[in-house]
Parts: sequence; C-alpha cells; structure tokens
Amino acid sequence: MPHSTRTVDWPPLLLAARFQFELVTRGQCLRAGMSVEQIRHCLRTRRWVRVASGVYQTAPGKSGWEVDAAAALLAVTGRGPTDLRSDKGRLQSPPVALFGTAAARAWEMPGVARAPIQLAISAPRTITPVKGAALRRIGRWDERVDPLTFPWRTTKASTVIDCAAGSEPDGALAWLALAVQKRLVPVETLEAELAKRTRLRHGALMREAMADVTSGAHSAAEVRYVRDVERAHRLPTAIRQSASRVNGGSVHDNDYADFGVVIEVDGRLGHEEWASRIKDGRRDRRLGGAGRFTNRVFWPDVAVTVCATAAEVGALLRARGWTGRPMTCGRPGCATELAATAAWVSG
Repeated sequence: MPHSTRTVDWPPLLLAARFQFELVTRGQCLRAGMSVEQIRHCLRTRRWVRVASGVYQTAPGKSGWEVDAAAALLAVTGRGPTDLRSDKGRLQSPPVALFGTAAARAWEMPGVARAPIQLAISAPRTITPVKGAALRRIGRWDERVDPLTFPWRTTKASTVIDCAAGSEPDGALAWLALAVQKRLVPVETLEAELAKRTRLRHGALMREAMADVTSGAHSAAEVRYVRDVERAHRLPTAIRQSASRVNGGSVHDNDYADFGVVIEVDGRLGHEEWASRIKDGRRDRRLGGAGRFTNRVFWPDVAVTVCATAAEVGALLRARGWTGRPMTCGRPGCATELAATAAWVSG
C-alpha cells in the first residue's frame, strides 16, 4: 500500500485485500480514508492496476480465474467479505454470488477446470451488469447462497442442481451421479434441494433418477441402463455395485446373481484408458472361470438402441435360466425390434 501523509486506516484495507486475492474496491479505499487523488496516484504509478469498474489489483501480475471471479463480484457490490458484518456483528448475506458452472469451479468440483463467470442475484434486486459476466436472478436467496466462502457462490447442493438443470438430460443425470459418487453433497441435502425446486428444467427426470443414482448408479450411462433398459422392459432387477467375488475391492455395476450374469456399463468416464480396458478384460476372464458370464454395454447401447439392448440382455438371461421375457417399453417400434433382435440372438 502507498505511503501518504493523509490519515488512512490501513489495517482494514490490508485485511480486505488479503481475503480478496489482493483486490480492493474504490468504496473500501474511500472508507479507509484514502482520497480520490491517492487512488489515482496508485494507478498512474502502476502500483495498482484497474481490473474492473471500481476494482483494483494491489499486486500487479496476480491473475487467474479466481481473481477474475472475485473482481466481478466486487465490481457489483463495492464490498467484500470483511464488509458484510452488521453493527451487531451478524454476518449478512452477500448481494451477489457465483452461479452454475462458475460456482462449481469455485467449489473445485471435478470436471470443471474453468468456467465462464455467471453471477446470481436475488430476484427483486437490480444491479448494473458487469462486462463479461452473465446475470441470473434466483429465489430463496438466503438458503441457496453460502455467505462463508469467497468468491461468494451458491451452496454445493444448489450448484449441483443448477448445473444439472443447465445441461442436456444426459448431463443432468451425470451431475447427480457425480455428486453422489464423489460425495460432493450429502444425499439427503441434495434430495431436499431438489424437492424445493418445483419449477426446474429436467426436474421430473432428476427426481425420477435420484433413487437409481443413490442406490449405486454412478454415471448417466448406468442410470439409463437401470431406467431405460432393465426397468422399462421388465427385466429382472440386478444388484447394484455388488462386491466382486474374484477381484477384491472392485464392484460390479449390475449383478444378476440368480443367473450368473454380470452386466457392466462402460460409460463415458473411467473406461477410456487402455490400462483400464486390460484390467476389465482380466476381471471378466476370472469371473468366467468362476462360472459367471460378464457382458459389457456402452453409451450407444443405453442411449440409442435401448430396446435392442434389452432384448439382448433378456436373451442372455433366458439362456442362463430366466423364464420370463422382455416386455415392450412403449417406444415406437419397440415390440418389433425386440422380437427381431430376440430371434436373431437365439438363431
């Protein structure tokens, strides 16, 4: 901080900069006793750098996504985390927060290395737009925003649901599965947040899928297998994520134990590497030596040709002792495709 003969209360300003990635706002400077001319002097001499309207970097050269996000928040409010305590010492809710994938990036959620800056504001609030940042109005502000973190952001549960709602259907399922598998949010908290969002894009799909996700379906592909292949076509119900009998520590996606059949779902994540495929092949051979048959289905099998996949799995289970038959799911052409595929498999 620059030297001046004017009486400036430096400790609060230094503290603010410390919590704000070395950023300070014009308002914070003025409240600390700096004059407008002192601020201008810092900028003219390049001791500070203006990074947003009314926001200055006191450590030129310090940059990064977090700095950009913090600068956007500070530009909206002119205040930082050290300014949010009321006269009675209570912590106030921040007036703006990171939203969607920006909040996910701030929480360091897997798969979100960088994200565009999206800001949430409370529904009745009006603010001046910030260059390079998208704005979104949200309700239930005090419930959905975490006031204890900076850059301010929506809570983890709200962030997961927001990201899911902003994705395509498969992406929505993947967000829920990721949250459960990586334990980003307690399941009960996630379900409670989802229950409160009655008007939500993909809401019905997410609520339907949550039961499958929490029972052990760890990817959108696995959820689709359970919902669209197995359940929709009245196949037997497999044991999800059952412990392997031949490879300690590993689990099987779908174990039809009564028929000695295991169906593994190789989705988009976790099975692309060559080493993983070799490991999977070895496990399959060991399982076969123990009298159990392993089959693998892939993303197109559970997202595009679900009826054919159901017919093939049904034929496999019948060959291993199941006395039932796959039923039509009601999709156009399902019964014809099932019959044709079953005939092809048996022939």
